[in-house]
Amino acid sequence: MKFLECKVPPALLFAISTGLMWVTFKYLKSFSFSHPILPWIAKALFSIGILIGIAGVWEFWKKKTTVDPHRPEKASSFVNSGIYQFTRNPMYLGLLIGLIGILFFFANPINILLVIGFILYMNRFQIIPEERAMTKKFGEDFLDYKESVRRWI
Repeated sequence: MKFLECKVPPALLFAISTGLMWVTFKYLKSFSFSHPILPWIAKALFSIGILIGIAGVWEFWKKKTTVDPHRPEKASSFVNSGIYQFTRNPMYLGLLIGLIGILFFFANPINILLVIGFILYMNRFQIIPEERAMTKKFGEDFLDYKESVRRWI
């Protein structure tokens, strides 16, 4: 399954997951529920996800390195400042939190499976290959960073 490594753009995976959540909501309505607070939770989580993702992009921009998820070996700088002091993958964490916001918006517990699928896919086919490339490129510095900062949160 190595052929899937760094092939599907994370934003596309987010969009596919969102579309599948909508399909689940639309066609499996009997599992859905509602509560007046759910839209507020959804909006808050989605907004937090956007802010976390932007913070990650901002740090890459400041270091003038690539945000291209297809070519992790093209990274020109090792970024461990700003939000990267708290999470190794703020852009992916932002997408995940946004997806959890969408989960609350559609309020269908079956969609939890899509969130879990997103995490599993990202870990196996995006993050692990990226970390392999970062270790090859930045060596001991990246390994020390990896030991001190968690993958997600």
